[in-house]
Amino acid sequence: MQRRVFIVAGYNTISLGSGRSEFNPKKENPGLEYYIQQAGRKTLEQINGADNVDESVIGNFIASRFNNQAHLAAFIPSIDPQLKYKPSVRVEGACASGGLAVMTGVKSILAGTAEVVLAIGVEVQNTVKAMYGADYLAQADYFKKRKEGHAYFFPGKFSDRAGAYAKAWGEEYMRKGMAQWYVNCVENARLCETAQEYENKNEHLLETGLLPPDATRFVDHLNYTDCSKVSDGASSIAIVSEEGLKRCGIAFENAIELVGFAQAEDNIMEEPDDPLELSTTKAAVQRALKMAGISKEQLATVETHDCFTIAGLLATEAIGFAEKGRGAAFVAEGNTARDGIIPFNTTGGLIAWGHPTGATGVHQVVTVWEQLSGRAGEAQIQIATDKPYAMTVNMGGNDKTVVSMVFKKCV
Repeated sequence: MQRRVFIVAGYNTISLGSGRSEFNPKKENPGLEYYIQQAGRKTLEQINGADNVDESVIGNFIASRFNNQAHLAAFIPSIDPQLKYKPSVRVEGACASGGLAVMTGVKSILAGTAEVVLAIGVEVQNTVKAMYGADYLAQADYFKKRKEGHAYFFPGKFSDRAGAYAKAWGEEYMRKGMAQWYVNCVENARLCETAQEYENKNEHLLETGLLPPDATRFVDHLNYTDCSKVSDGASSIAIVSEEGLKRCGIAFENAIELVGFAQAEDNIMEEPDDPLELSTTKAAVQRALKMAGISKEQLATVETHDCFTIAGLLATEAIGFAEKGRGAAFVAEGNTARDGIIPFNTTGGLIAWGHPTGATGVHQVVTVWEQLSGRAGEAQIQIATDKPYAMTVNMGGNDKTVVSMVFKKCV
Protein backbone atom coordinates (compact mmCIF):
# COMPACT_ATOMS: atom_id res chain seq x y z
CA MET A 1 0.00 0.00 0.00
CA GLN A 2 1.31 3.44 -0.95
CA ARG A 3 -0.32 5.06 2.08
CA ARG A 4 -0.69 3.72 5.60
CA VAL A 5 -4.25 3.12 6.78
CA PHE A 6 -5.38 3.03 10.41
CA ILE A 7 -8.47 2.29 12.47
CA VAL A 8 -8.58 4.73 15.38
CA ALA A 9 -12.07 4.52 16.87
CA GLY A 10 -15.09 2.26 16.89
CA TYR A 11 -18.46 1.64 18.48
CA ASN A 12 -21.14 -1.05 18.58
CA THR A 13 -24.74 -0.51 19.59
CA ILE A 14 -26.34 -3.44 21.36
CA SER A 15 -27.39 -6.27 19.06
CA LEU A 16 -31.11 -6.16 19.73
CA GLY A 17 -33.35 -9.18 19.31
CA SER A 18 -34.53 -12.30 21.10
CA GLY A 19 -32.36 -12.92 24.14
CA ARG A 20 -31.99 -9.26 25.10
CA SER A 21 -34.16 -8.10 28.00
CA GLU A 22 -34.74 -4.79 26.18
CA PHE A 23 -36.38 -6.55 23.24
CA ASN A 24 -40.15 -6.83 23.01
CA PRO A 25 -41.45 -8.24 19.72
CA LYS A 26 -44.93 -6.86 20.46
CA LYS A 27 -43.73 -3.27 20.71
CA GLU A 28 -42.12 -0.92 18.24
CA ASN A 29 -38.35 -1.07 18.53
CA PRO A 30 -35.78 1.56 17.49
CA GLY A 31 -35.49 2.19 13.76
CA LEU A 32 -32.71 2.72 11.26
CA GLU A 33 -32.17 6.38 12.10
CA TYR A 34 -31.67 5.62 15.80
CA TYR A 35 -28.93 3.08 15.15
CA ILE A 36 -27.19 5.14 12.47
CA GLN A 37 -27.11 8.21 14.68
CA GLN A 38 -26.09 6.41 17.86
CA ALA A 39 -23.22 4.52 16.26
CA GLY A 40 -22.02 7.50 14.24
CA ARG A 41 -22.08 9.98 17.12
CA LYS A 42 -20.18 7.68 19.47
CA THR A 43 -17.34 7.28 16.99
CA LEU A 44 -17.28 11.02 16.22
CA GLU A 45 -16.81 11.69 19.94
CA GLN A 46 -13.63 9.60 19.86
CA ILE A 47 -12.11 11.50 16.92
CA ASN A 48 -12.89 14.97 18.28
CA GLY A 49 -15.84 15.80 16.11
CA ALA A 50 -17.47 15.53 12.71
CA ASP A 51 -15.46 18.46 11.37
CA ASN A 52 -12.53 16.05 11.03
CA VAL A 53 -14.44 13.74 8.67
CA ASP A 54 -13.95 14.06 4.90
CA GLU A 55 -16.24 11.30 3.66
CA SER A 56 -18.68 8.71 4.99
CA VAL A 57 -19.88 5.31 3.84
CA ILE A 58 -22.75 3.17 5.07
CA GLY A 59 -23.14 -0.57 4.58
CA ASN A 60 -26.63 -2.08 4.51
CA PHE A 61 -28.12 -5.14 2.87
CA ILE A 62 -31.86 -4.78 2.57
CA ALA A 63 -33.49 -1.90 4.43
CA SER A 64 -35.65 -1.39 1.34
CA ARG A 65 -37.56 -4.53 2.34
CA PHE A 66 -37.28 -4.76 6.13
CA ASN A 67 -37.82 -1.02 6.66
CA ASN A 68 -39.29 0.24 3.37
CA GLN A 69 -36.32 2.58 3.18
CA ALA A 70 -33.70 2.88 0.46
CA HIS A 71 -31.28 5.82 -0.07
CA LEU A 72 -29.41 5.40 3.21
CA ALA A 73 -26.41 7.60 2.38
CA ALA A 74 -28.55 10.67 2.99
CA PHE A 75 -29.07 9.62 6.62
CA ILE A 76 -25.41 10.40 7.36
CA PRO A 77 -25.95 14.17 7.75
CA SER A 78 -28.53 13.42 10.46
CA ILE A 79 -25.66 12.25 12.67
CA ASP A 80 -24.11 15.70 12.89
CA PRO A 81 -24.70 19.03 11.09
CA GLN A 82 -20.99 19.13 10.18
CA LEU A 83 -21.56 16.15 7.85
CA LYS A 84 -24.05 18.06 5.71
CA TYR A 85 -22.87 18.44 2.11
CA LYS A 86 -19.94 16.09 2.61
CA PRO A 87 -19.67 12.98 0.37
CA SER A 88 -21.47 9.84 1.51
CA VAL A 89 -22.23 6.57 -0.24
CA ARG A 90 -24.16 3.39 0.56
CA VAL A 91 -22.73 -0.03 -0.42
CA GLU A 92 -24.33 -3.50 -0.53
CA GLY A 93 -23.03 -7.05 -0.74
CA ALA A 94 -25.60 -9.05 1.24
CA CYS A 95 -24.12 -10.03 4.61
CA ALA A 96 -20.73 -8.69 3.49
CA SER A 97 -22.11 -5.16 3.18
CA GLY A 98 -20.26 -4.06 6.34
CA GLY A 99 -16.94 -5.38 5.08
CA LEU A 100 -17.49 -3.62 1.76
CA ALA A 101 -18.24 -0.39 3.65
CA VAL A 102 -14.87 -0.65 5.40
CA MET A 103 -13.10 -1.41 2.13
CA THR A 104 -14.78 1.54 0.42
CA GLY A 105 -13.47 3.82 3.13
CA VAL A 106 -10.02 2.26 2.90
CA LYS A 107 -9.89 2.89 -0.85
CA SER A 108 -10.77 6.56 -0.31
CA ILE A 109 -7.79 6.84 2.05
CA LEU A 110 -5.53 5.02 -0.42
CA ALA A 111 -6.76 7.20 -3.30
CA GLY A 112 -6.04 10.35 -1.32
CA THR A 113 -9.58 11.70 -1.62
CA ALA A 114 -9.95 11.55 2.16
CA GLU A 115 -7.80 11.57 5.27
CA VAL A 116 -10.65 10.58 7.62
CA VAL A 117 -13.61 8.36 6.69
CA LEU A 118 -16.55 7.46 8.91
CA ALA A 119 -17.80 3.94 8.08
CA ILE A 120 -21.09 2.61 9.45
CA GLY A 121 -22.88 -0.71 9.04
CA VAL A 122 -26.54 -1.06 9.99
CA GLU A 123 -29.48 -3.45 9.75
CA VAL A 124 -32.91 -3.53 11.43
CA GLN A 125 -34.57 -6.90 10.80
CA ASN A 126 -37.02 -7.50 13.64
CA THR A 127 -39.79 -5.79 11.70
CA VAL A 128 -41.46 -8.82 10.10
CA LYS A 129 -42.32 -12.41 10.95
CA ALA A 130 -39.59 -15.03 10.52
CA MET A 131 -40.99 -16.49 7.30
CA TYR A 132 -41.14 -13.08 5.63
CA GLY A 133 -37.63 -12.35 6.87
CA ALA A 134 -36.40 -15.62 5.37
CA ASP A 135 -37.88 -14.55 2.06
CA TYR A 136 -36.14 -11.17 2.19
CA LEU A 137 -32.79 -12.68 3.16
CA ALA A 138 -33.08 -15.16 0.30
CA GLN A 139 -32.33 -12.22 -2.00
CA ALA A 140 -28.69 -12.69 -1.01
CA ASP A 141 -28.79 -15.66 -3.40
CA TYR A 142 -29.89 -16.06 -7.02
CA PHE A 143 -33.58 -15.13 -7.10
CA LYS A 144 -34.53 -17.99 -9.45
CA LYS A 145 -33.51 -20.51 -6.77
CA ARG A 146 -35.98 -19.22 -4.20
CA LYS A 147 -38.96 -21.33 -5.27
CA GLU A 148 -36.84 -24.46 -5.26
CA GLY A 149 -35.19 -23.73 -1.91
CA HIS A 150 -36.14 -24.61 1.66
CA ALA A 151 -38.78 -22.47 3.34
CA TYR A 152 -36.01 -21.22 5.66
CA PHE A 153 -33.79 -20.52 2.69
CA PHE A 154 -30.31 -19.84 4.08
CA PRO A 155 -30.53 -22.31 6.96
CA GLY A 156 -31.41 -24.78 4.22
CA LYS A 157 -28.34 -23.81 2.18
CA PHE A 158 -25.97 -24.34 5.09
CA SER A 159 -27.88 -27.43 6.24
CA ASP A 160 -26.95 -28.85 2.84
CA ARG A 161 -23.29 -28.07 3.55
CA ALA A 162 -23.63 -29.69 6.98
CA GLY A 163 -25.28 -32.72 5.40
CA ALA A 164 -22.36 -33.12 3.01
CA TYR A 165 -19.92 -32.76 5.92
CA ALA A 166 -21.79 -35.36 7.96
CA LYS A 167 -21.89 -37.75 5.02
CA ALA A 168 -18.15 -37.37 4.48
CA TRP A 169 -16.90 -37.37 8.06
CA GLY A 170 -19.74 -38.54 10.33
CA GLU A 171 -22.81 -36.89 11.90
CA GLU A 172 -21.72 -37.33 15.52
CA TYR A 173 -18.20 -36.09 14.76
CA MET A 174 -19.57 -32.97 13.05
CA ARG A 175 -22.16 -32.30 15.77
CA LYS A 176 -19.48 -32.26 18.49
CA GLY A 177 -17.57 -29.58 16.61
CA MET A 178 -20.65 -27.45 15.94
CA ALA A 179 -21.82 -27.79 19.54
CA GLN A 180 -18.43 -26.62 20.85
CA TRP A 181 -18.50 -23.68 18.45
CA TYR A 182 -21.87 -22.69 19.96
CA VAL A 183 -20.49 -23.05 23.50
CA ASN A 184 -17.48 -20.86 22.70
CA CYS A 185 -19.67 -18.18 21.15
CA VAL A 186 -22.09 -17.92 24.06
CA GLU A 187 -19.30 -17.96 26.65
CA ASN A 188 -17.61 -15.11 24.78
CA ALA A 189 -20.87 -13.19 24.42
CA ARG A 190 -21.39 -13.32 28.18
CA LEU A 191 -18.29 -11.11 28.46
CA CYS A 192 -19.58 -8.46 26.03
CA GLU A 193 -22.35 -6.13 27.20
CA THR A 194 -23.56 -5.35 23.68
CA ALA A 195 -23.95 -9.00 22.66
CA GLN A 196 -27.39 -10.45 22.01
CA GLU A 197 -26.61 -13.49 24.16
CA TYR A 198 -24.97 -11.44 26.94
CA GLU A 199 -27.73 -12.45 29.36
CA ASN A 200 -27.76 -16.14 28.40
CA LYS A 201 -27.93 -18.13 31.67
CA ASN A 202 -28.02 -21.66 30.22
CA GLU A 203 -25.83 -23.88 32.40
CA HIS A 204 -25.93 -26.75 29.89
CA LEU A 205 -24.63 -25.17 26.71
CA LEU A 206 -22.85 -28.23 25.37
CA GLU A 207 -25.82 -30.50 25.95
CA THR A 208 -28.04 -27.95 24.20
CA GLY A 209 -25.68 -27.73 21.26
CA LEU A 210 -25.58 -31.51 20.95
CA LEU A 211 -29.36 -31.81 20.52
CA PRO A 212 -30.15 -33.50 17.20
CA PRO A 213 -31.92 -31.42 14.54
CA ASP A 214 -35.65 -31.87 14.00
CA ALA A 215 -36.23 -31.81 10.25
CA THR A 216 -40.01 -31.82 10.74
CA ARG A 217 -39.82 -28.37 12.31
CA PHE A 218 -36.73 -26.78 10.77
CA VAL A 219 -33.98 -28.16 8.50
CA ASP A 220 -32.26 -31.51 8.21
CA HIS A 221 -28.82 -30.91 9.71
CA LEU A 222 -29.03 -27.73 11.85
CA ASN A 223 -30.83 -26.84 15.04
CA TYR A 224 -31.47 -23.35 16.41
CA THR A 225 -28.13 -23.24 18.26
CA ASP A 226 -26.39 -23.58 14.88
CA CYS A 227 -27.92 -20.37 13.51
CA SER A 228 -26.98 -16.72 13.83
CA LYS A 229 -29.45 -14.30 15.36
CA VAL A 230 -32.07 -12.07 13.79
CA SER A 231 -30.70 -8.78 15.01
CA ASP A 232 -31.04 -5.01 14.92
CA GLY A 233 -27.95 -2.89 15.38
CA ALA A 234 -25.18 -0.75 14.00
CA SER A 235 -21.40 -0.52 14.22
CA SER A 236 -19.10 2.32 13.23
CA ILE A 237 -15.38 2.97 12.82
CA ALA A 238 -13.06 5.78 11.81
CA ILE A 239 -10.59 4.97 9.03
CA VAL A 240 -7.69 7.42 8.77
CA SER A 241 -4.38 8.15 7.12
CA GLU A 242 -1.26 9.31 8.94
CA GLU A 243 -2.45 12.86 8.38
CA GLY A 244 -5.84 11.81 9.74
CA LEU A 245 -4.19 10.51 12.91
CA LYS A 246 -2.74 13.96 13.53
CA ARG A 247 -5.96 15.76 12.61
CA CYS A 248 -8.02 13.68 15.06
CA GLY A 249 -5.42 13.94 17.82
CA ILE A 250 -5.09 10.15 18.14
CA ALA A 251 -1.83 8.70 19.47
CA PHE A 252 -0.19 6.12 17.19
CA GLU A 253 -0.24 3.44 19.88
CA ASN A 254 -4.02 3.82 20.22
CA ALA A 255 -4.60 2.85 16.60
CA ILE A 256 -4.35 -0.40 14.66
CA GLU A 257 -2.98 -0.57 11.13
CA LEU A 258 -4.52 -2.30 8.12
CA VAL A 259 -1.72 -4.29 6.51
CA GLY A 260 -3.54 -6.64 4.15
CA PHE A 261 -6.92 -6.97 2.49
CA ALA A 262 -8.75 -8.79 -0.27
CA GLN A 263 -12.20 -9.10 -1.76
CA ALA A 264 -13.21 -12.22 -3.63
CA GLU A 265 -16.35 -12.83 -5.67
CA ASP A 266 -17.99 -16.00 -6.99
CA ASN A 267 -20.81 -16.51 -9.49
CA ILE A 268 -24.12 -16.15 -7.65
CA MET A 269 -25.92 -18.14 -10.35
CA GLU A 270 -23.92 -21.29 -9.64
CA GLU A 271 -23.91 -23.71 -6.71
CA PRO A 272 -20.61 -24.17 -4.79
CA ASP A 273 -18.07 -26.31 -6.61
CA ASP A 274 -17.64 -28.31 -3.40
CA PRO A 275 -20.09 -27.97 -0.47
CA LEU A 276 -17.26 -29.09 1.84
CA GLU A 277 -15.21 -25.97 1.10
CA LEU A 278 -15.59 -22.21 1.46
CA SER A 279 -13.52 -21.64 -1.67
CA THR A 280 -14.20 -17.90 -1.98
CA THR A 281 -13.27 -17.40 1.66
CA LYS A 282 -10.08 -19.37 1.08
CA ALA A 283 -9.14 -17.19 -1.90
CA ALA A 284 -9.73 -13.93 -0.02
CA VAL A 285 -7.86 -15.08 3.09
CA GLN A 286 -4.83 -16.25 1.15
CA ARG A 287 -4.57 -12.95 -0.71
CA ALA A 288 -5.02 -10.87 2.46
CA LEU A 289 -2.29 -12.82 4.27
CA LYS A 290 0.01 -12.55 1.27
CA MET A 291 -0.48 -8.79 1.10
CA ALA A 292 0.22 -8.52 4.84
CA GLY A 293 3.35 -10.65 4.40
CA ILE A 294 2.51 -12.93 7.31
CA SER A 295 1.44 -16.51 7.97
CA LYS A 296 -1.70 -17.60 9.79
CA GLU A 297 0.50 -18.61 12.76
CA GLN A 298 1.17 -14.92 13.45
CA LEU A 299 -2.52 -14.16 14.02
CA ALA A 300 -3.59 -13.51 17.61
CA THR A 301 -7.30 -13.77 16.86
CA VAL A 302 -9.79 -14.15 14.02
CA GLU A 303 -13.27 -12.70 13.55
CA THR A 304 -14.98 -14.99 11.05
CA HIS A 305 -18.44 -15.05 9.52
CA ASP A 306 -20.17 -17.83 11.47
CA CYS A 307 -23.66 -17.27 10.11
CA PHE A 308 -24.06 -20.96 11.01
CA THR A 309 -21.83 -23.17 13.13
CA ILE A 310 -20.94 -25.26 10.10
CA ALA A 311 -19.56 -22.09 8.51
CA GLY A 312 -17.31 -21.71 11.55
CA LEU A 313 -15.92 -25.22 11.11
CA LEU A 314 -15.40 -24.69 7.39
CA ALA A 315 -13.69 -21.35 8.05
CA THR A 316 -11.02 -22.98 10.21
CA GLU A 317 -10.28 -25.19 7.21
CA ALA A 318 -10.45 -22.39 4.63
CA ILE A 319 -8.00 -20.25 6.63
CA GLY A 320 -5.72 -23.26 6.99
CA PHE A 321 -5.80 -23.99 10.70
CA ALA A 322 -7.31 -27.41 10.03
CA GLU A 323 -7.09 -29.74 7.08
CA LYS A 324 -10.21 -30.52 5.08
CA GLY A 325 -12.59 -32.51 7.25
CA ARG A 326 -10.64 -31.77 10.47
CA GLY A 327 -12.31 -28.49 11.38
CA ALA A 328 -14.83 -30.21 13.65
CA ALA A 329 -12.03 -31.88 15.64
CA PHE A 330 -9.98 -28.66 15.72
CA VAL A 331 -12.90 -26.83 17.33
CA ALA A 332 -14.04 -29.68 19.59
CA GLU A 333 -10.52 -29.91 21.04
CA GLY A 334 -10.74 -26.29 22.25
CA ASN A 335 -8.33 -24.71 19.78
CA THR A 336 -10.67 -21.85 18.83
CA ALA A 337 -11.78 -21.00 22.39
CA ARG A 338 -10.63 -17.73 23.94
CA ASP A 339 -7.77 -19.58 25.68
CA GLY A 340 -7.03 -21.82 22.68
CA ILE A 341 -4.34 -21.79 20.03
CA ILE A 342 -6.23 -19.23 17.93
CA PRO A 343 -9.23 -17.52 19.60
CA PHE A 344 -12.13 -16.99 17.19
CA ASN A 345 -14.99 -14.50 17.58
CA THR A 346 -14.06 -13.22 21.04
CA THR A 347 -17.32 -11.32 21.61
CA GLY A 348 -19.59 -14.11 20.38
CA GLY A 349 -19.54 -13.84 16.61
CA LEU A 350 -22.72 -13.94 14.57
CA ILE A 351 -23.97 -16.92 16.56
CA ALA A 352 -24.03 -15.10 19.90
CA TRP A 353 -23.09 -11.42 19.50
CA GLY A 354 -25.71 -11.19 16.77
CA HIS A 355 -25.98 -10.63 13.05
CA PRO A 356 -27.41 -7.28 11.97
CA THR A 357 -26.43 -8.22 8.44
CA GLY A 358 -25.19 -4.87 7.09
CA ALA A 359 -23.32 -4.15 10.33
CA THR A 360 -21.49 -7.46 10.79
CA GLY A 361 -18.36 -6.64 8.79
CA VAL A 362 -17.92 -3.35 10.66
CA HIS A 363 -18.57 -5.06 14.00
CA GLN A 364 -15.77 -7.50 13.25
CA VAL A 365 -13.33 -4.61 12.73
CA VAL A 366 -14.49 -2.90 15.94
CA THR A 367 -13.84 -6.14 17.85
CA VAL A 368 -10.36 -6.50 16.36
CA TRP A 369 -9.59 -2.84 17.13
CA GLU A 370 -10.69 -3.36 20.73
CA GLN A 371 -8.61 -6.52 21.12
CA LEU A 372 -5.38 -5.24 19.54
CA SER A 373 -5.56 -1.90 21.37
CA GLY A 374 -6.50 -3.42 24.75
CA ARG A 375 -10.02 -1.96 24.85
CA ALA A 376 -12.07 -5.15 24.96
CA GLY A 377 -12.86 -5.01 28.67
CA GLU A 378 -14.06 -8.32 30.12
CA ALA A 379 -13.74 -9.88 26.66
CA GLN A 380 -10.04 -9.01 26.34
CA ILE A 381 -7.68 -11.80 25.36
CA GLN A 382 -3.92 -11.79 25.70
CA ILE A 383 -2.13 -10.46 22.62
CA ALA A 384 1.33 -12.02 22.53
CA THR A 385 4.21 -9.85 21.31
CA ASP A 386 5.05 -12.37 18.59
CA LYS A 387 1.42 -12.43 17.40
CA PRO A 388 0.42 -8.76 16.92
CA TYR A 389 -1.99 -9.46 14.03
CA ALA A 390 -5.71 -10.14 13.69
CA MET A 391 -7.93 -11.11 10.76
CA THR A 392 -11.55 -10.48 9.80
CA VAL A 393 -13.57 -12.57 7.33
CA ASN A 394 -16.96 -11.20 6.25
CA MET A 395 -19.06 -13.32 3.88
CA GLY A 396 -22.08 -12.44 1.77
CA GLY A 397 -24.50 -15.09 0.55
CA ASN A 398 -23.41 -18.70 0.31
CA ASP A 399 -19.69 -17.84 0.11
CA LYS A 400 -20.24 -15.55 -2.88
CA THR A 401 -18.87 -12.18 -1.70
CA VAL A 402 -16.02 -12.26 0.83
CA VAL A 403 -13.95 -9.45 2.36
CA SER A 404 -10.92 -10.39 4.44
CA MET A 405 -8.63 -7.93 6.24
CA VAL A 406 -5.48 -8.24 8.34
CA PHE A 407 -4.66 -5.68 11.04
CA LYS A 408 -1.58 -5.09 13.15
CA LYS A 409 -1.22 -3.71 16.65
CA CYS A 410 0.60 -0.36 16.64
CA VAL A 411 3.52 -0.23 19.09
